[in-house]
Parts: sequence; structure tokens; C-alpha cells
Amino acid sequence: MEFLDEVSRVWYMFFYVFVLVLCLMFFKLFLRCWILPVRTQKKLRENGFKGPQPSFPFGNLNDMKKLKMASVMVNNSKSSTMINHDIHSIALPHFAQWQQDYGKVFVYWLGIEPFVYIADPEFLSVMSKGVLGKSWGKPNVFKKDREPMFGTGLVMVEGDDWTRHRHIITPAFAPLNLKAMTNMMVESISNMLDRWTIQINSGNPEFDMESEIIGTAGEIIAKTSFGVTGENGTQVLKNLRAVQFALFNSNRYVGVPFSNILSFKQNVKAKELGREIDGRLLSFINERKRSLVKGDDQGHDLLGMLLKADRTGNFTAKELVDECKTFFFAGHETTALALTWTFMLLAIHPEWQNTIREEIRQVIGDSKIEYNKLAGLKKMSWVMNEVLRLYPPAPNAQRQARKDIDVNGRVIPNGTNIWIDVVAMHHDVELWGDDVNEFKPERFDGDLYGGCKNKMGFMPFGFGGRMCIGRNLTTMEYKIVLSLVLSRFEISVSPGYRHSPTYMLSLRPGYGLPLIVRPI
Repeated sequence: MEFLDEVSRVWYMFFYVFVLVLCLMFFKLFLRCWILPVRTQKKLRENGFKGPQPSFPFGNLNDMKKLKMASVMVNNSKSSTMINHDIHSIALPHFAQWQQDYGKVFVYWLGIEPFVYIADPEFLSVMSKGVLGKSWGKPNVFKKDREPMFGTGLVMVEGDDWTRHRHIITPAFAPLNLKAMTNMMVESISNMLDRWTIQINSGNPEFDMESEIIGTAGEIIAKTSFGVTGENGTQVLKNLRAVQFALFNSNRYVGVPFSNILSFKQNVKAKELGREIDGRLLSFINERKRSLVKGDDQGHDLLGMLLKADRTGNFTAKELVDECKTFFFAGHETTALALTWTFMLLAIHPEWQNTIREEIRQVIGDSKIEYNKLAGLKKMSWVMNEVLRLYPPAPNAQRQARKDIDVNGRVIPNGTNIWIDVVAMHHDVELWGDDVNEFKPERFDGDLYGGCKNKMGFMPFGFGGRMCIGRNLTTMEYKIVLSLVLSRFEISVSPGYRHSPTYMLSLRPGYGLPLIVRPI
């Protein structure tokens, strides 16, 4: 009998503990999913931040999907040959609509995660004043969501870790190191152009320029920054692209409680691809380590710098892999898309092809391309800036406040996510004038900001301390590719091109970029 009583007491105790744990878990869930979001919403409204009304637990995700579907239907009804550079309402229809309703600063919700949306450069300038690069956070919801692509690389890391990573990586982009990459870039691009010649001579002058440029840019970043050639580099890039499509080319539930379950297939696929990428990166990291030990490798490229830091204990193995992953993706994606949009714009503006071609003859002539001559391609720089204005490959910037930020009496609470709409600012008629949606590279003649009324209104490479670390590499590769292509070919738009700028982490053509390429 006493034994049964003891069993009963143990059972009741276990039951009470179980119920208590269950109640605590429920309370924590209720706190995270309801009490804290409601409290945050109230605080933001008290500070004058309005926006579309969220609904639990999806926030404004359903509104975003409806507005996107409506935009797709409208665009499908238009002529497929019409090219309009007023792209904000096409690529980001929800933001375009909400900006009309609530102004250039408002709050929207991804699930239970609030975001302060900013398309006002003056507000952005005041907000960021005095905030160090390391003091900005990155939205936790994106850190988790994009882990297979970036891990804890420079794009996502923050605080003192960001300072450490940035300090180690910066020397890889010094002028001497960039200069050493020139011949490798020229080799890869020349190989691509030779393939074009063979295809054209066979009677097929049409190319998907997006695919061509992304493939070659990937080969360049693999070779110049990581010393990788062949199948390993190609497969890493293919997998990174597959992760991008798995995460961003589908309806997902970012910020929604239990979103991993709701987007189970996409998340599982992304994680599997992420593990395969990590394995391949680790294999050639180990190969480079062996070369460094033997003294066969001077280690002046990005991976060499990282490995030297690794030997002094400044980087963990995971950090090494994550930085490689980050720069493999970011190092070719931005440049490739900038070039892709450039070829589209030059194809419909042949007069600018001729202008740039003449400048190439004057600056470079018939000699081989040299790093020191690239700075002399001034008009090409105008074109690049105008392309990055009209079609910024990085269409937004995200931050997370790590303290309360007072902006002219309106307080952004600590922990609030921030979404900066670069596309909106680059197409703002109040900042750029009535010709805002016209391709006019000459606006950058003698003016780094193209006549924009606020310097923060033009930010193709981000802003502040977290500005893109590889912008000089991008500019160098851009000028080499354009110089080699325009010296040998002229381009025009294929009748099959359908203009549909699409947001998928980056801003890219929704249906590829078929162009007609002919020898000069």
C-alpha cells in the first residue's frame, strides 16, 4: 500500500511538473507571439509610426501577396515589348501602394516582426548619424532565414565580431591585390567572348545575357578571390543559386510563428544545399591550407587573408566557411546583375554604346587592359552609376536598432527592424526631378550623386560604416567586362525579351535577358 502511495506521489509530482513546464512554455509563446508585438505596436504608434493594419499571425504578408498578384495581372495585360524604367510598383508593389497611403516612413509587419520602412533620405540621415557600423544589428528573423546562404559572414555579423571580420577582410581589396586580379578577369571574359563568336558564326546570335554574365562573374570570383577553378567552384555557385531560388522564389512565411513547419519543403531543401556548399568550401579551404604550409601560396587573395587570420586564431572553422559563402554569393551577384541591367539599357540606347566604345578607344586603345587605366573611363562610370540608380541589384538595406534611436522626436525602439527601400529613393521624383525614370548617365557628369537633392538618396552600395566592402572590385570587374564586350560586339534587344524586374533578394530580370549580339 505504501509503495502504491509513493508511486502515486511521484506520478502526481511528475504531472504537476509537466503541467508547470507546459504552462511556462505556453506563457513564453503567448508573450513572444502576442504581448510583446502588441506592446511594440503601441509604442510605435505613440511615436507617430503608422502603417497597414497587421493581422495575427501573418502580419501584412497576405496583403503583400495580394498586391503582388494584382501587379502581376496588370503587367501581364501590358505589351511584353514595352520597357518602362518606373519599376518600383512592378518589383515592390506593396511598398509602392503603402507609400502612397502612409508616406515615406511607416510600419509594416512580417508575421509578428515589425519593420520600420524608410524611403526618406533625410529621415535616414538623421537616424544613422553617430551610429557606428558595428553598432547596427541585423534583423534576427533574416539571420535565421538566410543562414544557409550567409551563415555568420560579414553581411550578417555585428558588434565587435563585425569589426574583427571587416579588419581582416579589408586588405584583400587593396589596390595592389585588385591589380593582380586584372589578367585573370581578362582571361575569363575573353573565353566567354570567344564562345560567343563561335555561336554567332553558327547562325545563332541570341544569348541570355543574365545567364552568360552570372556564369562568368562566378568563375571570376572563384578564381580571383579563392583560387578555385573547375567543378568545385561551379557547383558551389549552382548550389548558392538553388538556395536563393528555394528561399525567395516561393510563398513563404518569414516572421510567422512556426514558419519552419509552414515552409517545410523550402527550408529543408535550403539547409541540404547549405550543408553541401559548406562541405565543398571546406574541401578547398583545406587544400589552400596545405598550399600555404608548403609555401606554394602567397595568400594575397581573400581566402589567403582569411587563412592567415585562421592560423593566428582570429577565425573559427565555421567563420571561415561562412565568409567564403558570403563572398562567393555577394562577390559575383551584385556585379553580374549590374552588368546584366547595363546590357539591357545599352541595347535600347545604342548611342551610349557608341559613346562608351569611343571612350574605350581613347583611354585603352589597342593595348591590353591595365588596372591603372580603368579610372580614366569616366563616361563608363556615369553609365554604371545610372544603371545602379535605375536598377539597383541590392534593392534594399536592412538594419536592427540596438538602442532607442531618436529621429526628430520620433523614437525607434531598441530591437526594432528597419527596412530601407533603395529602389523607392532612386526613383523619387522629388529627389531627382521629372526625368527620374529616364536613362540619362550624363546626370553624373561632375556630380557623384547625379544631382540628387539629398546625398542619402543615392546609395547603390549601402551607407555608413557597413557600406559594401567589395565596391572597388565590382567597379573594376564592371569596367573590364564592358571594355572587352563593347570593343568586339554590338548588342540589341531580342524580340523575346519581356521586361519584368523581380525582387528575389536581388533585383533581377524575371524572365532572363535575351539579347542579340553581333560582331562589330
